[in-house]
Amino acid sequence: MFGVIRRRVANGGLSSSSSSILRQSLQTIRPAPSSTSRVSDEILTHARGFEHVRKFSCFVSPRGRAISSRPVREVVSNMELASSKKTWSRPFSSDTGDLVDAVVPFMGESITDGTLAKFLKNPGDSVEVDEAIAQIETDKVTIDVASPEAGVIKEYIAKEGDTVEPGAKIAVISKSGEGVAHVAPSENISQKAAPKQSASQTKDEEKQKPKVEARPVPEKPKTPATPPPKRSATEPQLPPKERERRVPMTRLRKRVATRLKDSQNTFAMLTTFNEVDMTNLMKLRSDYKDAFVEKHGVKLGLMSGFIKAAVSGLQNQPIINAVIDGDDIIYRDYVDISIAVGTPKGLVVPVIRNAGKMNFAEIEKEINTLAKKANDGTISIDEMAGGSFTISNGGVYGSLLSTPIINPPQSAILGMHSIVSRPMVVGGNVVPRPMMYIALTYDHRLIDGREAVFFLRRIKDVVEDPRRLLLDV
Repeated sequence: MFGVIRRRVANGGLSSSSSSILRQSLQTIRPAPSSTSRVSDEILTHARGFEHVRKFSCFVSPRGRAISSRPVREVVSNMELASSKKTWSRPFSSDTGDLVDAVVPFMGESITDGTLAKFLKNPGDSVEVDEAIAQIETDKVTIDVASPEAGVIKEYIAKEGDTVEPGAKIAVISKSGEGVAHVAPSENISQKAAPKQSASQTKDEEKQKPKVEARPVPEKPKTPATPPPKRSATEPQLPPKERERRVPMTRLRKRVATRLKDSQNTFAMLTTFNEVDMTNLMKLRSDYKDAFVEKHGVKLGLMSGFIKAAVSGLQNQPIINAVIDGDDIIYRDYVDISIAVGTPKGLVVPVIRNAGKMNFAEIEKEINTLAKKANDGTISIDEMAGGSFTISNGGVYGSLLSTPIINPPQSAILGMHSIVSRPMVVGGNVVPRPMMYIALTYDHRLIDGREAVFFLRRIKDVVEDPRRLLLDV
């Protein structure tokens, strides 16, 4: 049949009978759609299967009209090109004409899912391209879900508190915004759930009514209620239940709790203490703070001095920078200092890479950058991964003394505390000095008390006399 049609095409066209034959054949293969465009789509889709029909100069609709005068090979190639362009337009969105799906982005190699913490927009709100519409909370960081296109939020697919994976659809964005009503996310979800819930309840009631009538339950004799026992005067009074609140832990808080408990169960932790006279370091900062800001554009703080002192101590006692791995000891020939930062959402520990190769200004700039990202919730997982030693500064909250917990897989952590003016004996005289207690918690399986005390003593010597850093003594 196709051979007959091909010869007629070569002779100058298709007659009405030929069109009818081709239409009947196509209807035999697949029922003919009502629209001409759909028929053309069907023919183009199956063009590869008709190897002997590829030289047709035109397609014929079921009504006998020519659809395209281009060769099939050219049309197919154009379709493949357009399809590839559309597929790679946006990696984290699904475009279906006017509606675009906003999906969960890639959250990191070690993160497989997250919790949909909250929506930043309501259905009906206008959004711009790459504007955050929701936040996903993971074990380590909070990730924003951005709108792939500018438009109006039509609806949310997921609910707050749902566990979502990368690539999961959470919202539908309408580019034109036609027919979108402004409602809150809770209202949008409840309106959909209400009819289904009422229908299911009605069916359940209908099924339960005959069962209750058929099997009456005999009444049990009532027993007099016993009065509650009287509390003694010394028994603590617990708050009433109506004044209690039960709130689920966030993923970040659960992750912190798990890691701290694992640290306590794994390490043989021991803490040693010392005190530091902060007079010289504070005087150094006071003398050069204006010149430091003018040249480097950042304030000179005390943390950079302690980081430089910690680097010097780790170089003198490399076992503090090592870690146990099975039956082996891994010695790290680099110094990556983790800084514990408390945020409203929980504790995060960004890492200052290669701190031993940085000067005071570079350390202060890196601290400011990481601390700002941590408080804003924009810090990445890579910026918190790794770290060979941790410094925790509880003094910013007024802590006088503490025993910090090791941050695995490290082997030690330095705790800084508040500066308090105390009477000290200097040169045989009692004078007031700004003093700080410092604490070193270490894994006693790997680190002996000798190395721990020497390390803490090095911290004390460098902080009390920063000139040691210049002379390397």
